[in-house]
Order: sequence, then structure tokens, then C-alpha cells
Amino acid sequence: MAETTYPVHGEITGPIVMIGFGSIGRGTLPLIERHFKFDKSRMVVIDPREDAGDMEILARHGVRHIKAHVTKDNYKELLKPLLTEGEGQGFCVNLSVDTGSLDLIKLCRKLDVLYIDTVIEPWLGFYFDKSMKNSERTNYALRETLRKEKAKNPGGTTAVSTCGANPGMVSWFVKQALVNLAKDLELKFEEPDQNDREGWAKLMKKVGVKGIHIAERDTQLTKNPKPLNVFWNTWSVEGFISEGLQPAELGWGTHENWMPKNAKKHKKGCQAAIYLEQPGANTRVRTWCPTPGPQYGFLVTHNESISIADYYTVKDRDGDVSFRPTCHYAYHPANDAVLSLHEMFGNGGNAQPVHHVLDENELVEGLDELGVLLYGHDKNAYWYGSRLSLEETRRIAPYQNATGLQVTSAVLSGMVWALENPKAGIVEADEVDYKRCLEVQTPYLGPVEGHYTDWTPLEGRPGLFPEELDEKDPWQFKNILVR
Repeated sequence: MAETTYPVHGEITGPIVMIGFGSIGRGTLPLIERHFKFDKSRMVVIDPREDAGDMEILARHGVRHIKAHVTKDNYKELLKPLLTEGEGQGFCVNLSVDTGSLDLIKLCRKLDVLYIDTVIEPWLGFYFDKSMKNSERTNYALRETLRKEKAKNPGGTTAVSTCGANPGMVSWFVKQALVNLAKDLELKFEEPDQNDREGWAKLMKKVGVKGIHIAERDTQLTKNPKPLNVFWNTWSVEGFISEGLQPAELGWGTHENWMPKNAKKHKKGCQAAIYLEQPGANTRVRTWCPTPGPQYGFLVTHNESISIADYYTVKDRDGDVSFRPTCHYAYHPANDAVLSLHEMFGNGGNAQPVHHVLDENELVEGLDELGVLLYGHDKNAYWYGSRLSLEETRRIAPYQNATGLQVTSAVLSGMVWALENPKAGIVEADEVDYKRCLEVQTPYLGPVEGHYTDWTPLEGRPGLFPEELDEKDPWQFKNILVR
């Protein structure tokens, strides 16, 4: 069988420092090898663990490993020599938990080193700090620190923030879905330029979108049943637990006329989102995906829930908000992860002592169906996204399941864009060229499809118990939230 030839998208002329070698790091490594020209002797992976399987992969690929935690106390001393070794421009690929993204961004930009991550990650202890107010433990608060730094130091060396599958890829899906919708509605419009945030926001308002679900269903199944007292997931368990125990958060749209009793607004910042005084992974919403149809999802907080709502905000001449979509995650993880959450919250929110990421060898079938559901317009609702199967993943990329490949291929796309735009400053996925990024990523996404549905959150209720519903507007959050 002939060896596949992969397109080389650019050259990384300096060192590559990958922080973290969990499920996403392992999957990203071969994609970097395939699609960039670089000096392998100048690549290093930093991870405190020395798992035998990971060490075997790194040895096979000829990549150096440094056993270390990147901490608030040592990050400058540890990273600066590695990122500036030799000539050329280095690249920091941060795929770890408990690493302060903002501090790393500042360091990299000061050193003229390109940077990418998949989440605005705080230093160790933030997610579970009982001394902090819930408003301070939100992704909104983390994002505001990034916005302040961006406003204080505009331009400069590129740092791509929160660029995985979601947040990341889904922001590119929103733009493509919006263009598709506008065409199908036969509206007269010109597609806005990449840098025209206001133009994109006005287009969404014109199309009539009331809100967006990041609607995901993971149907990947294991060979054996999950044992008790173990947390199984198809991606980082630590990452999922951390975000799952943050408050539920959502971008808050202008069409909403009801708010939960435990909902809170933020007093400062962009004002695009609210949060609930309850954990996101214990908050359910009604949503829709092509394979299952109607389903429950967890309203887990994610950066894109806030950034998308903020990006598509339209203001009038006086600066008052005239349009903003509601936006939130609606996530049905793999069945074993749902059971793991059920056990965890049943035990007072205390996580199981054993954490395990299911790899491609333990899973037997299924797919990760991840897309954006744009709702409330004249065609009711439109889902657009990736329907990537485990079988397809095995065929096209090593060391990962379907969930992982949607993330790692987005990291690849963000790296390509950063190399091609090295002086773009601090950017979120909403601000980069969605066409270029999807061009790079689509070969790794399986079928990328759009599906219309007549379903609304008012449908499928048995009617056996009284419910307080808004029947005039099916797409009110009152009807979406499972109370």
C-alpha cells in the first residue's frame, strides 16, 4: 500500500514546545509531523507523567520528553530557554490542564513565540477554590482577563486562544452555517470580510437567528462495561470535571423574556453572558442532533458560549445592544461519561479516585456528532457540523478516538493560521479566517453536513405533568432548560 502524501502547510523555523501529552497531545503530534516542516531535534514535550505507552510513542517519533509540571513559580525559568533555543521563531502548543494560559501568552509574545491553546486555563487550584465567588470561577471571568490583555497590548505576535473543537472549530461552523442559511432563505447579502465583526453580527440579525446550541452527541461504545468508582471519558477526565463543576454559563440573547431564579448577570465586562448558581455538568437542556434527534444535553460552560454571543452582538448608535443571540453548549457525552457524572454528583460532586480516557483500542464503534444548531429563524432550526466515526478516525489518524481528532485537527488549523498570520496579536477562533481553517481541518472531520429540523423544545413532552411553558415562542430558554 502506497504511503499517503500529506500537504505541508508551512515551516516552523524555531523550537516547538508542547505542554501536556494527554489524549490531545498524543493525537496532535502526528498531525504536526504530517503538515509542518520543522527540525525534530528542536521539539520537546513537557509532561509530569511518564506513562509507558506515552514514552513509547515519543521514542517512536524521536521527540524529547521533559518530566515536569509547568507551574506559576517555574514557567518562566522552564520555558524561556526552550522557546528561544537557536534561531527562528518558536511555537508553544499548550495542551495541558492547570497551566495559566494568560501568563504563558504574555511570555510567548514577549519572546516573539507563536502560541496556541484549547482553553483559557488557570493555574492549579482555580476551579475548586471555595474562597472565590462563583462569578469569579466562570469562563466569563477568565475570558475577561484575556480581553483586558488584548486591549492593553494590541497587535504583536500571534496567540490563538481557545482553539480546539469547542471552543474553536464550532465558531467556524457558525459562520459557514450562517452563510448557508442566508443563501437558503434567498436573502440578498454580501459575505462579510474576516475582520468585519460588526458585519457578521448584522448578518446573523438579518437571518433571524435567535440562538445557537453547540449540539453534540458522542455515541462511542466500549467493549466492556464501566466499573464502579472509575470516571471514564473519551477526552480529558480532569478537564471535563473542572469545567463541569464550574457554574453553568450561557450567552444571553436579546429575545429572552424569562430568566431562571438562580441566574446571575455580571457587573463588569462585555455583558454578553449570564451564569447559574449550579454546576454545568448537572444542568440539562433540550436540544437536537441528526443521529438521535431530540436529546438532553448538559449545559457545561465553554468559552465559545460567551465569545460567540459577544461576537454577534449588534449595538445601536448609542451603544445599546439591539441584537444578541443566546448561545450555549448542549453536550451529551459518551454513555460511560454520563454514568460517571451520575455517580460523581450522587457522591456529593466528589470525583472518582480513578480517571481514565478511553482510547481507540477500547472503543468498538460509534461517532462524535458535533455541530452548531442555529434556531429561531424562518426555517426553524439548522444543524451544521462534523459526524466523525470511530472507524473513520482509525483510518485517517493514529493515537486518538473521534472526539480527540475533532480537537487535534482544530489545533492543527489554528497553528497553520498563526504561521500564516504571525503578527495578528491575541485572537479567538471567531476572529480568524474560518474558510482557511476549515480547509485545513475538513479532511479530518468525516462527513460535514447541514440538516434542517422542524423540532422545537415544545415537542416530545408527554403532557402528564403541569409545566410552565412559553408556547408563543418555542425557542425561549424557559422551554429549553430542564427544570
